[in-house]
Amino acid sequence: MNKRIHIYTDGSSKGNPGPGGYGVFIEMLFGNYYNKNIISEGFRYTTNNRMELLAVIIGLEESKKITKKNNHNIVVFTDSKYIVNTIQNNWIQKWKKNNFYKKKNVDLWKRFLDIFHQHFIIMFQWIKGHSNHYINDYCDRLSVESYKRKDMKIDYVYEQENSII
Repeated sequence: MNKRIHIYTDGSSKGNPGPGGYGVFIEMLFGNYYNKNIISEGFRYTTNNRMELLAVIIGLEESKKITKKNNHNIVVFTDSKYIVNTIQNNWIQKWKKNNFYKKKNVDLWKRFLDIFHQHFIIMFQWIKGHSNHYINDYCDRLSVESYKRKDMKIDYVYEQENSII
């Protein structure tokens, strides 16, 4: 059976830093079975890159929860060169080797590595943002709508590192 999971992600912030959010669209294709899952959350004070990365993490974590297995081919679609370049150019392994010296978003990169190594095959595909790709545009709308909600979360790590709380 051909088991595939596509994870579309986007993150944004109004101001950088400022209120931010992410949107994730997961589609699972297992033979004739199709399912989708949509997730978004907003944060009161964060950055665009944190939200882009958190969207990928949440997508991978959620796909793991749903399938409870790691033998699926996963393609992550993102408009974030920050993420794609870090993975495809293997910068993340160099950062890890140097204990993330002078790198930002260390908490999220460590969380990413934890979930990344739990999956079988993960490929990253860059999509040009705001280019009429309907799912990427949908994730963008989800991310923007999420930071306009009243029930925003607190990005404690970011706010503590920047003396906000």
